[in-house]
This record gives sequence, C-alpha cells and structure tokens, in this order.
Amino acid sequence: MAENLTVETFKEKVFDYTKDQEWNFKGDKPCIIDFWAEWCQPCKMIAPVIDELSEEYEGKVNFYKVDTEAQQELAAVFGIRSIPSLLFCPKNDAPQMALGAIPKETFYKAIKEVLKVEKEKQEA
Repeated sequence: MAENLTVETFKEKVFDYTKDQEWNFKGDKPCIIDFWAEWCQPCKMIAPVIDELSEEYEGKVNFYKVDTEAQQELAAVFGIRSIPSLLFCPKNDAPQMALGAIPKETFYKAIKEVLKVEKEKQEA
C-alpha cells in the first residue's frame, strides 16, 4: 500500500524544498508519488494499480500518495495543475512527471527506464 505524505514527511522522505534549491533526493530507494484528490475519477482508477505495484516492487520502490486538497503546499511546489500527476523519483537522477491515469504497462516501463529497477519475475 502507498503511504500518504504530509509536508513534513515529504521533506523527510523525499525532498526538503525549504532547504535545498537543487533536487536532493532523501529516500533510500526510488519512489513514485501519486498526486491525487478524493473527487478525482481517474485517480480512483489508478489507485488499485498503484497498490498492486507497491506489492510487486516491495523493498525496491517506495510508493507515496499526496492528497492535493489536504497538502496544497506540496501541490503548489510541484506546480500540480491536473491530477493524477505521478512523480517518478530515481535515487541518483532528476525526477520525472507523468500526467493522467497511465496504464500499468507504462508504470512498468517508467520503473525500468526512469527508476532503473528491474522486475524480478515475469508473471506467466
């Protein structure tokens, strides 16, 4: 399951934008952050996909959610104008944003290419 982030936990686990001007990732493993809202239908569509992926990549990729209604400061910092917006944060590279309810295959591709994480076993 994805962990909900507040401003405080975001600064601790991902990036402290109040101290660093340049991206300085704080996490111990790559992460995907889902910027969402309760009223957003496409957000509800990808929520189960994110939960499935969090199980498949447990121990390799952290999955976080940011409720843009409750955490408006975080939404503003990242210029979130439409949701869902997904921030892919590799350990040692700049993050990349994807907009909209992307399909599961696109998640797999981004996890491999952006986060540089391989899936251990393929489902038959």
